[in-house]
Amino acid sequence: MRHARRLKAVGYAVSSFAARRFEDVRMSSKKTPSQADRQDQIIAEARHYRDQREKTYRAQALKLYPWICARCGREFSGTKLRELTVHHKDHNHDNNPPDGSNWELLCLYCHDNEHARQQVADAYAEARPGEEREPPSTYRPFADLADLLQRKT
Repeated sequence: MRHARRLKAVGYAVSSFAARRFEDVRMSSKKTPSQADRQDQIIAEARHYRDQREKTYRAQALKLYPWICARCGREFSGTKLRELTVHHKDHNHDNNPPDGSNWELLCLYCHDNEHARQQVADAYAEARPGEEREPPSTYRPFADLADLLQRKT
């Protein structure tokens, strides 16, 4: 009641204020044709992107394999599922067989570890036949050590 007196003092009648407020709320909930079209467009785009995601190898791998890291055994679900990645066993991202034989699900940490191990192995690998490889370092600090030791004796 005290609130109603204050509104009358300001110049609003209680019934007209409530009616105006109700009308404003009701008007804002109505959608104009352009808003409805925009909302339909957003929904259509979201469905299109969902369909595209389902065609990716990640979505296929998530359907094929349990949501568990193949290295550490950590389980994933809900929002944490984004931390589960698809690793290509042969490191060829274009080799995506439909049966998923080139994939394994790894958590972010194990995936980074796997690629770091692969980089180290590549750096220290022997040159393959037909492949010329420059030595990792051309500086040889002990190259003349045998000659120096022979001169001293």
